[in-house]
Amino acid sequence: MSKELNLTLLGSGATDYPTEYTPTILERIPNSHTTDDYLVELDCPEFTSLCPITNQPDFGKIVIKYIPGDWLVESKSLKLYMFSFRSHGEFHENCVNVIKNDLQELLHTKFIEVKGYFNPRGGISIIPTAVYADEAHKRFADNSLMGK
Repeated sequence: MSKELNLTLLGSGATDYPTEYTPTILERIPNSHTTDDYLVELDCPEFTSLCPITNQPDFGKIVIKYIPGDWLVESKSLKLYMFSFRSHGEFHENCVNVIKNDLQELLHTKFIEVKGYFNPRGGISIIPTAVYADEAHKRFADNSLMGK
Protein backbone atom coordinates (compact mmCIF):
# COMPACT_ATOMS: atom_id res chain seq x y z
CA MET A 1 0.00 0.00 0.00
CA SER A 2 1.56 3.24 -1.13
CA LYS A 3 -0.19 6.35 0.10
CA GLU A 4 1.48 9.71 0.25
CA LEU A 5 1.55 11.46 3.62
CA ASN A 6 0.34 15.01 3.22
CA LEU A 7 0.79 16.17 6.81
CA THR A 8 1.16 19.88 7.42
CA LEU A 9 0.89 20.08 11.22
CA LEU A 10 2.89 17.22 12.73
CA GLY A 11 6.48 18.30 13.35
CA SER A 12 5.86 21.78 11.96
CA GLY A 13 7.33 23.64 14.93
CA ALA A 14 5.24 26.26 16.69
CA THR A 15 1.52 25.46 16.80
CA ASP A 16 -1.06 28.00 15.70
CA TYR A 17 -4.27 27.26 17.57
CA PRO A 18 -7.47 27.96 15.64
CA THR A 19 -9.79 30.64 16.97
CA GLU A 20 -12.92 29.35 15.22
CA TYR A 21 -14.42 26.02 14.18
CA THR A 22 -12.08 24.61 11.54
CA PRO A 23 -12.93 21.16 10.10
CA THR A 24 -10.40 21.58 7.27
CA ILE A 25 -7.57 21.29 9.81
CA LEU A 26 -8.19 17.53 10.13
CA GLU A 27 -5.55 15.33 8.49
CA ARG A 28 -5.30 11.60 7.92
CA ILE A 29 -2.64 8.94 7.66
CA PRO A 30 -2.81 5.55 5.94
CA ASN A 31 -4.05 2.55 7.90
CA SER A 32 -1.46 -0.22 7.58
CA HIS A 33 -3.96 -2.90 8.64
CA THR A 34 -6.85 -2.47 6.21
CA THR A 35 -7.69 -6.19 6.13
CA ASP A 36 -8.22 -6.28 9.91
CA ASP A 37 -11.16 -4.90 11.85
CA TYR A 38 -9.83 -3.24 14.99
CA LEU A 39 -11.08 -0.47 17.23
CA VAL A 40 -9.36 2.87 17.71
CA GLU A 41 -10.45 4.82 20.79
CA LEU A 42 -9.58 8.49 21.27
CA ASP A 43 -10.24 10.17 24.62
CA CYS A 44 -10.52 13.97 24.54
CA PRO A 45 -11.01 14.91 28.22
CA GLU A 46 -10.77 18.71 27.86
CA PHE A 47 -13.42 19.51 25.26
CA THR A 48 -14.89 23.00 25.41
CA SER A 49 -17.56 24.71 23.33
CA LEU A 50 -19.89 27.65 23.89
CA CYS A 51 -23.60 27.56 24.59
CA PRO A 52 -25.15 29.14 21.47
CA ILE A 53 -27.76 30.96 23.59
CA THR A 54 -25.86 32.23 26.65
CA ASN A 55 -22.34 32.20 25.17
CA GLN A 56 -21.20 30.52 28.41
CA PRO A 57 -18.50 27.86 28.12
CA ASP A 58 -19.54 24.22 28.24
CA PHE A 59 -16.98 21.64 29.37
CA GLY A 60 -16.95 17.95 28.73
CA LYS A 61 -15.17 14.88 27.56
CA ILE A 62 -15.49 13.49 24.02
CA VAL A 63 -14.75 9.83 23.34
CA ILE A 64 -14.33 8.76 19.73
CA LYS A 65 -14.32 5.08 18.77
CA TYR A 66 -13.92 3.90 15.21
CA ILE A 67 -13.09 0.91 13.05
CA PRO A 68 -10.83 2.34 10.34
CA GLY A 69 -10.98 1.62 6.66
CA ASP A 70 -8.06 2.98 4.65
CA TRP A 71 -7.34 5.94 6.93
CA LEU A 72 -6.58 6.95 10.53
CA VAL A 73 -6.96 10.46 11.92
CA GLU A 74 -3.65 12.18 12.64
CA SER A 75 -3.74 13.01 16.36
CA LYS A 76 -2.23 16.53 16.32
CA SER A 77 -4.75 17.65 13.72
CA LEU A 78 -7.52 16.12 15.85
CA LYS A 79 -6.27 18.04 18.90
CA LEU A 80 -6.37 21.33 16.97
CA TYR A 81 -9.76 20.48 15.48
CA MET A 82 -11.20 19.79 18.94
CA PHE A 83 -9.63 23.05 20.18
CA SER A 84 -11.43 24.89 17.36
CA PHE A 85 -14.76 24.32 19.16
CA ARG A 86 -13.70 26.55 22.09
CA SER A 87 -15.16 29.68 20.50
CA HIS A 88 -17.91 27.87 18.60
CA GLY A 89 -21.51 28.14 19.75
CA GLU A 90 -23.12 24.71 19.46
CA PHE A 91 -25.47 22.56 21.54
CA HIS A 92 -23.95 19.35 22.96
CA GLU A 93 -26.00 17.10 20.69
CA ASN A 94 -24.88 19.06 17.65
CA CYS A 95 -21.22 18.93 18.70
CA VAL A 96 -21.08 15.13 18.70
CA ASN A 97 -22.92 14.92 15.36
CA VAL A 98 -20.67 17.51 13.74
CA ILE A 99 -17.55 15.69 14.98
CA LYS A 100 -18.90 12.34 13.75
CA ASN A 101 -19.77 13.77 10.33
CA ASP A 102 -16.43 15.57 9.90
CA LEU A 103 -14.43 12.47 10.84
CA GLN A 104 -16.57 10.20 8.68
CA GLU A 105 -16.14 12.50 5.70
CA LEU A 106 -12.35 12.49 6.20
CA LEU A 107 -11.79 8.84 7.10
CA HIS A 108 -14.63 6.81 5.53
CA THR A 109 -14.68 4.54 8.58
CA LYS A 110 -16.44 1.19 8.79
CA PHE A 111 -17.92 2.26 12.13
CA ILE A 112 -17.64 5.42 14.21
CA GLU A 113 -19.14 6.46 17.55
CA VAL A 114 -18.71 9.90 19.08
CA LYS A 115 -19.94 10.25 22.65
CA GLY A 116 -19.99 13.42 24.71
CA TYR A 117 -19.90 13.46 28.51
CA PHE A 118 -20.78 17.06 29.27
CA ASN A 119 -20.52 18.58 32.72
CA PRO A 120 -23.86 19.34 34.38
CA ARG A 121 -25.65 22.58 33.70
CA GLY A 122 -28.64 23.32 35.89
CA GLY A 123 -28.25 19.92 37.53
CA ILE A 124 -28.48 17.94 34.26
CA SER A 125 -25.66 16.17 32.45
CA ILE A 126 -26.15 15.64 28.73
CA ILE A 127 -24.50 12.55 27.26
CA PRO A 128 -25.25 12.42 23.51
CA THR A 129 -23.97 9.69 21.19
CA ALA A 130 -23.70 9.89 17.40
CA VAL A 131 -23.03 6.73 15.39
CA TYR A 132 -22.36 5.66 11.81
CA ALA A 133 -21.77 2.13 10.51
CA ASP A 134 -21.49 0.66 7.04
CA GLU A 135 -23.71 -2.31 6.20
CA ALA A 136 -21.17 -4.92 7.37
CA HIS A 137 -20.79 -3.23 10.77
CA LYS A 138 -24.41 -2.27 11.60
CA ARG A 139 -24.36 -4.56 14.66
CA PHE A 140 -21.80 -2.24 16.30
CA ALA A 141 -24.07 0.77 15.75
CA ASP A 142 -27.07 -1.11 17.13
CA ASN A 143 -25.09 -2.17 20.21
CA SER A 144 -23.74 1.33 20.70
CA LEU A 145 -27.12 2.99 20.57
CA MET A 146 -28.62 0.38 22.90
CA GLY A 147 -25.86 0.91 25.46
CA LYS A 148 -24.26 -2.51 25.04
